[in-house]
Amino acid sequence: MFMADIAGVRVLYTGDYSCEEDCHLCAAEILQFSLYFNSEKMAKTIRRLAEKTPEVGETVSGFLVKKAFTYQIMALDDLHVFSQLSTENISLRITIAYSGAFGVLKHRLKQIFESVESLPYEESEGPAFRVHERLTVKYESEKHISLHWRSDPISVMVSDSVIISILLILILITSYC
Repeated sequence: MFMADIAGVRVLYTGDYSCEEDCHLCAAEILQFSLYFNSEKMAKTIRRLAEKTPEVGETVSGFLVKKAFTYQIMALDDLHVFSQLSTENISLRITIAYSGAFGVLKHRLKQIFESVESLPYEESEGPAFRVHERLTVKYESEKHISLHWRSDPISVMVSDSVIISILLILILITSYC
């Protein structure tokens, strides 16, 4: 179906893709109408977020869930109620063969990263330091160090870059020996 405007006369062509002739409707038979769309979206808070009414201008944060044409905002803790999903915190650990001086490693990582802080000996059960408050590097033995971090996106990026830095330091150490 399409409309043609020829010399000020509008004609609507309709067809059913059959062998019959198309039907032609003159402009007098065509009704004009307007549709108005509202661009605002409304989301309903549910469960824990709905327990307290937010003040005007207060930020509400959570997960936005779209179901059919409705939007709902829910807390992370309520996600398992409405879906089959669950959240877990996973602690990750990797042990790397490192025979260099632990102080040299800390010094090199301080040159690369903004935040490298020593941990108290009692807290870490040996020499250790923390990078960006997310990754802990521990001295395990003369030939090993271990890295510990939680599985969130930023910690994984920090751990990947620290592991690559350690491997590059090992390459530099072995190339000079």
